[in-house]
Amino acid sequence: MNFHQAPTIYVGQVHLKAQNLDRTIAFYTQIIGFKVLEQTANTAVFTADGKTPLLTVEQPEHVKPLNHRDTGLYHFALLLPSRPLLAKALIHLANSQYPLQGASDHYVSEAIYLADPDGNGIEIYADRPADTWKWNNGEVDMATVALNVQDLLAEDDGTPWQGLPAGTVLGHIHLQVSELEKIEEYYVKGLGLDVVTRYGRQALFISDNGYHHHIGLNTWNSLGGSAPAENSVGLSWYTLVLPSEEVKNQMINQLKAINASIYEEEGKLFTNDPSGNKIWLVVNS
Repeated sequence: MNFHQAPTIYVGQVHLKAQNLDRTIAFYTQIIGFKVLEQTANTAVFTADGKTPLLTVEQPEHVKPLNHRDTGLYHFALLLPSRPLLAKALIHLANSQYPLQGASDHYVSEAIYLADPDGNGIEIYADRPADTWKWNNGEVDMATVALNVQDLLAEDDGTPWQGLPAGTVLGHIHLQVSELEKIEEYYVKGLGLDVVTRYGRQALFISDNGYHHHIGLNTWNSLGGSAPAENSVGLSWYTLVLPSEEVKNQMINQLKAINASIYEEEGKLFTNDPSGNKIWLVVNS
């Protein structure tokens, strides 16, 4: 099953704020391998396939550095279409000599971690086949163990790096939140998603239609934290892509039933989770 198209609810785009747009464009094109889809004086929109926006970055006025104790982005995750393409990405990153923060095997996937020049976290990963994921009482078996780098690199076919492949999607987003009780109510009762893994009282992983996770939520750095200032580096919003107007209307009713925020800005429908993370609700066209 493709977990990033209708009828599944999934993350489509991420909008970040940065301190220096030129530096950010250089990083996301040269290191990550995006193409610039659109650009203005203070924003840039990035794509993998030349037509689908996956990431927008803006440079606000009087921008403030990222505070890792605030709620907001932990990382956004780029899902590559295959393991060989993940191997090629790892070789490119190694050749670029840009510092990595980690490389992990999560059982359901294999992943590489780094951060952009402002400290916004990024994961680049490839899924293992869904029929190999192990489930127990409705929870998927995920862990963090060392990536077998040599085994992964053996997948590379030796052809040159050409940037992010056209089939790259936003696989998931992982958020910092201030607590988990209200957060769980919001994402489960309000948005209608399912908890697929818990890590004690510190992290939840949530998805739709049996994916290992579309959204991660943790309090590791942000327990009791506040939402960042409007001009702070970090997450501005992300999109949840809904399969139909019917699902959108149902979600609106669910959010109203738990007294969650839901509002329009410039004709776009937004909601904020209890930790201030802003979500744009988009219907799949």
